[in-house]
Amino acid sequence: MKFPQSVLIWGDMSSAGVGPLCFIKSRVSAGIYQILDHFMVPPTGELYGDADFIFQQDLAPAHTAKSTKTWLNDHGITVLDWPANLPDLNPIENLWGISKRKMRDMRLSNAAELTAAIEASWSSITPQQCHRLIASMPHHIEAVIDTEGSRTKY
Repeated sequence: MKFPQSVLIWGDMSSAGVGPLCFIKSRVSAGIYQILDHFMVPPTGELYGDADFIFQQDLAPAHTAKSTKTWLNDHGITVLDWPANLPDLNPIENLWGISKRKMRDMRLSNAAELTAAIEASWSSITPQQCHRLIASMPHHIEAVIDTEGSRTKY
């Protein structure tokens, strides 16, 4: 396609599997980031039960806004401290890559087809894939330490 379709998505994962996707129709701001009410809180119970968890996100402005921090605090959600300028070590980035590779050869002609393909790709991700990605993180961290914060093969 000369001008390929694109969509903005929020998703989450844990070693127990993936949560539901949220397709966002506007740019992400602190106000829109309150999608967590519907797309994070309910699935968290399904993915973790009563177990504790730590939420990892990058330092995008919507993620670090005062209202977002207040919302996370009010809901008792612990957020992983994340230093600026650190290579992205969030396992969900690798999961997005897996999802994209599953759709690589698809010929999609509109946003609706793209959305359906993304949903199908995402729902085919197994808990085992998620667990392997999370279990691989110590190796990723070690590689970043070895390169003193420079690029790694991950």
